Amino acid sequence: MSGQTILSYFSLILFVLMVGTGIIWFLDVFHLSKQRRLKADQALAEFDARNERLKAEGIKRDESGRAALEANLLRQPTWIEYSGSFFPVIALVFFVRSFLYEPFKIPSASMEPTLESGDFILVNKYAYGIRLPIINKTMIHVGDPQRGDVMVFRYPEDPSTNYIKRVVGVPGDKIVYKNKHLTINGKKLAYQPMADFLDDTSLTYIKQFSENLNGVQHRILNLDNRPAYVPDPDNFPQRELCTYDIEGFA
Repeated sequence: MSGQTILSYFSLILFVLMVGTGIIWFLDVFHLSKQRRLKADQALAEFDARNERLKAEGIKRDESGRAALEANLLRQPTWIEYSGSFFPVIALVFFVRSFLYEPFKIPSASMEPTLESGDFILVNKYAYGIRLPIINKTMIHVGDPQRGDVMVFRYPEDPSTNYIKRVVGVPGDKIVYKNKHLTINGKKLAYQPMADFLDDTSLTYIKQFSENLNGVQHRILNLDNRPAYVPDPDNFPQRELCTYDIEGFA
């Protein structure tokens, strides 16, 4: 199993481990520990009775072994001890990762220069609502994505793949991207030139601009050798609502 596959099912793996160790911990607290206590009490009663017989016969009693016997009989088996130790840690990680924050690694250079490939980010899991882990179903709606938000989402064609993108339009907006310039609801965004960005991979300089979107400044790159149009748009959702040409799309 590849590392990417493991990461894709990490939440499920955590859930299974949490349930498994939790069941073992629960059984030990409410059943197995009581069984060990009962057996220990029986063994200690026999130990005390033996010492009393020895005393009656004038033989010196073995008092030192009682505490060791009790500790040995009450000791948790290794597999129960490890399960009990790991359960609260796994439960805490699962809760934080499922409902509060989750780390993500940037998979590509599509968000440069704001986020570079290989960067780790901490994602707010409750920004838009509280979701049930594993099935990813919203329980409590908190808010909606806004222009300028940087969000992580599951790729619809492959839910095991996470995408990270910046929101430029919300439902009801008309988005036009022509000649590498973004227009939202008929208002063209202002681009402020910045110093060229040095791409460490290709060792080339790329034109860099500052874009104000919903009151937040974003750095964007404009590659002269890349076309403005979207290649192979036929697979895009709601393709019928958009128009594509060599200058861009709307």
